Amino acid sequence: MKIRPLQKTDEIPFDLLLLADPSRQLIDEYISRGHCFIAIHDERTVGEFVLLHTHPRTIELVNIAVKEEYHGKGLGRKLVERAVEEARKLKAKSIEIGTGNSSFKQLALYQKCGFRVSGIDIDFFVRNYEEEIYEDGIQCRDMIRLRMDL
Repeated sequence: MKIRPLQKTDEIPFDLLLLADPSRQLIDEYISRGHCFIAIHDERTVGEFVLLHTHPRTIELVNIAVKEEYHGKGLGRKLVERAVEEARKLKAKSIEIGTGNSSFKQLALYQKCGFRVSGIDIDFFVRNYEEEIYEDGIQCRDMIRLRMDL
């Protein structure tokens, strides 16, 4: 498994980006300003993450996804760890991430990787997405914000 920056000659992995964020409009906006990395296995893109400068000395992990057949194999953790490493290389003092109130697996992963809950943006997904989002029968309404000091 190799994790590397997305090159200009690479196809943007919209199939993966849309797994983590159903808004193509938002993806188009941040992918052009961010740092996208892809995980390659057997010459296939199987994971990705995007880092974005949001405040002075703060990087946000705005998108992270793994192909379904690679779930449970530790790739998500490797991507989060690499994102933290890249944020340090970019001289960030902290890295942030947001996830839905219904995203239990992701919330657990981020905390296992050292992130701490820093806030809740009430009704974030209701305000910012036209269609309702559901995971495991629960409406995704609020964004749980997490942060790690570097």
